Amino acid sequence: MYSAATTRPQLVHLTEQLNDLKQRGTYFKLRILEDEQGSVCTYDGKRVINLASNNYLGLCDHPKLREAAIAATEKYGVGSGAVRTIAGTMRIHMELEEKIAAFKGVEACVVFQSGFTANAGTVSSILGKEDFILSDELNHASIIDGARLSRAKIKVFRHKDVAHAEELLKEIQNEPGRKLLITDGVFSMDGDIGPVDKLCDLADKYGAIMMVDDAHASGVLGRNGRGSVDHFHCTQRVDVQVGTLSKAIGALGGYVCGSRDLIDYLYHRARPFLFSTSHPPSVAATCIAAFDLLESEPERIERLWNNTRYFKQQLTEAGFDVGGRTTPASETPITPILIGDGRKTMEFSKALFDAGVMATGIAFPTVPEGKARIRTIMTSEHTRKQIDQALDTLTTVARKMSILNV
Repeated sequence: MYSAATTRPQLVHLTEQLNDLKQRGTYFKLRILEDEQGSVCTYDGKRVINLASNNYLGLCDHPKLREAAIAATEKYGVGSGAVRTIAGTMRIHMELEEKIAAFKGVEACVVFQSGFTANAGTVSSILGKEDFILSDELNHASIIDGARLSRAKIKVFRHKDVAHAEELLKEIQNEPGRKLLITDGVFSMDGDIGPVDKLCDLADKYGAIMMVDDAHASGVLGRNGRGSVDHFHCTQRVDVQVGTLSKAIGALGGYVCGSRDLIDYLYHRARPFLFSTSHPPSVAATCIAAFDLLESEPERIERLWNNTRYFKQQLTEAGFDVGGRTTPASETPITPILIGDGRKTMEFSKALFDAGVMATGIAFPTVPEGKARIRTIMTSEHTRKQIDQALDTLTTVARKMSILNV
């Protein structure tokens, strides 16, 4: 038997790479949440103001979602027992898909186990090696992985550069094969909004399939949180809408919306759908309740945006770089605080935590070298007192570390 400290030579390269991360100062340990996900919660035994969660609308612990989960568990048990195509499709799964399709204003929807698998499984299944993918350079990793799995030819256009995207489309317009144009609705690291309407114009002009990943726009943009596609009035012009159930919806999973034929095709060909056990009934019920809340409690989204505007304004006035200088300007509750150096960013994050604020540092390879940042997210549930306290802590720690020189 090997001791816990023993490293087999077959995996020594992993240890070497971890040591490199430690030398760079970007190695991290997972922080452990010990109570509910909220605006203030306990990580690693310490009570902190939480600026790191994707829980935009505070639904992770909403009483109605709790009740729905408990009722579904009592009625259906804790698991589905199989993949959807064998014996694991429960009535509640179909109800959730019908609920999302109606909310999004499309014919049909399919739910995946995560937003990542929704993106990767869809892109890789609807295209082949004779096709082309035109992708924004800052699109999510799940889109990138799906593109690679599809074996299609990949063309990357400069971030939000519609003219460059058109140049690439012109280059391949006479090539055989389908063309897929894809963008994030909201970009997860910088918080800016994709030019969905202008890219739809290109897709119409060149006959390309239009796909939008609305993970960080769902519950945030559009009518009652219907997303960036609705925000730009492009519902009938986007062929593939991807969303998540893991952020504003407060639970777990991803989904794809579109035509009935698209969804039926994904039922037959999307590998994550075909080879993963379906959601526990409690999760499906929770998500149904969350979509009901988006319709009945729009004030949550109003509070989210009021908090976001105030927080951004105060950070800017304090002298923080919150984007718009060397990176895209944030337009959503995702507000990066640009530091640049990876080591200093991680040290800043740790110092903030010690001072009572949970604000996660993000460095290479998640973001480019030299663009490390603290990524903050406002929620509807942060109080003005909590926001002001967090701002005071951010400013005080930043000045001590010479991150702010004002």
